[in-house]
Amino acid sequence: MNVLVLNCGSQSLRFQIIETDLELIDQDADRRLAKGMIERIGGQALVTLQAEGQKKVRHDEALRDHRAAIDLVLRWIISPDSGIESVHSMSDIHGVGHRVVHGGEHFRKSVRIDSNVIDGIEDCMELAPLHNPANLRGIRAALELLGGGVPQVAVFDTAFHLTMPETSFLYAIPYQLYRRHKIRRYGFHGTSHRYIAYRYRQMCQINREEVNIITIHLGNGCSACAIRNGDSYDTSMGFTPLEGLLMGTRSGDIDPSIIEFLTHKEGMTLREIDTILNKQSGLLGISGLTGDMRDLLDEEAENQDRRSRLAIEIFCRRVRKYIGAYYADMGNTQAIVFTGGIGENSPVVRQRICNGLDASLGLTIDHDRNTDAVDGHTGLISTDDSTLAAYAIPTNEELLIARDTVRVIKDVPRRW
Repeated sequence: MNVLVLNCGSQSLRFQIIETDLELIDQDADRRLAKGMIERIGGQALVTLQAEGQKKVRHDEALRDHRAAIDLVLRWIISPDSGIESVHSMSDIHGVGHRVVHGGEHFRKSVRIDSNVIDGIEDCMELAPLHNPANLRGIRAALELLGGGVPQVAVFDTAFHLTMPETSFLYAIPYQLYRRHKIRRYGFHGTSHRYIAYRYRQMCQINREEVNIITIHLGNGCSACAIRNGDSYDTSMGFTPLEGLLMGTRSGDIDPSIIEFLTHKEGMTLREIDTILNKQSGLLGISGLTGDMRDLLDEEAENQDRRSRLAIEIFCRRVRKYIGAYYADMGNTQAIVFTGGIGENSPVVRQRICNGLDASLGLTIDHDRNTDAVDGHTGLISTDDSTLAAYAIPTNEELLIARDTVRVIKDVPRRW
C-alpha cells in the first residue's frame, strides 16, 4: 500500500508517501517514496518537494488555503516529473494518514475517519485551538480531493498518554473542574514516544510489557515521558504543550502567579502573556538571540556569549531534573533514550544533560559512542558498565502514522 501521510499546521503542510503493508511492517521493510513541506500557506507559499533519491525541488507559489496546498501535492505526486516510483495516478494512493494533535479523552487509538470522528475532533477544538483546526482543514481537503473511496485515518498525539494513571494526569485543583471541563494532563509527542518505545524493545529484543524507559524528545518542542511496562506512565507536557521542559520559544514550567503579576506590572492582556510564554520565551527568551540550539552552541563556542551559555545550561538542567524525578518514581528504569532534532543530533547537549548522573543514577556517557550518534545513527551512547543505559534513537512519526493507517484500514489490532 502507498500511504500519504499529512501533517497540517496553521500555515504549513508536511507530507510523506510511504510504501508499507502488514508484511512489510513485520519485516521492517517499509519504504519512503517522497516527502515535502509547504510553508506560508495563505500567501506566497514556499514549496519544497523531493522524491526519494532525487534532488529537492523548491519554488514559490500562491496558495490560498490547505486545500490548494494538498491539491498541489497530489498533482506533483502523480506527475511523471516527480520521479516517484509506483505512484502514477490517484488510484495508486491507497490510504491517507493524518496527524491530529488532540483527541481529548475520547480517542484512545488511531481511527478511520468518518463524520463522527470529525465531530469528535471538533469537540477537542478548545483544547488545541492552534492545532486541531488546521488538522481538520487538512482532513476535509483530502476527503474532498480524493473522495470517499480512499480510506483516511486519524492518528492522535495524545492517544499514547491516555494510559497514564490519575496520579499522573490530574492537577491539584478542585476535582469538579476536571469533571466539568476535562482540565488534566494530556501530554503530546505521543506518536514519537510510542515509536521510540517500539524501536527500543526491537533493539533489545524484549516484549512490550518489559519496556521501562524514559524517553526525551528534544526539538523546538520538548517533552519527557516515563514509559512503564510499555505504556505511558507520566509525561512533562500537560493540558497544553506549554508545560514541562524549557523549549525553543516556550517557557515550560513556571509559577502560574507570574501571569497575574504581569497583568498588573506590565498591563498585559492574557493573550499577550500567552504569546510571550509560547513564542518569546524558552531558549529565545533567555538568550535574547535565538531559539535554535545549534546557533546557541555556536555562539557559546565562538564568542563565549554568557546568555547563550545560560540558556543551554538551564535547558539541560531542566531535562536532568525530569530524568531524576521519573527515575525515582518508576522504580525500575532500564534506559534513557534521546530523540528529536536536538536529542538525535547534539552529542554536546546529551553529554551536558547527563553530567552528574554517573554518581546519582550510575549513567556514564561513552564519548566515542555519543559523538558517533548523529545523522540518523541509532545506538547505545553509555559505557558498558553503566547501571542505567542511554541511547540515541531517531524518531519516525510519519512511519508510525503510515503503519497505523494500514492496520486501521485492514482492521488489524496494533501490537505496539
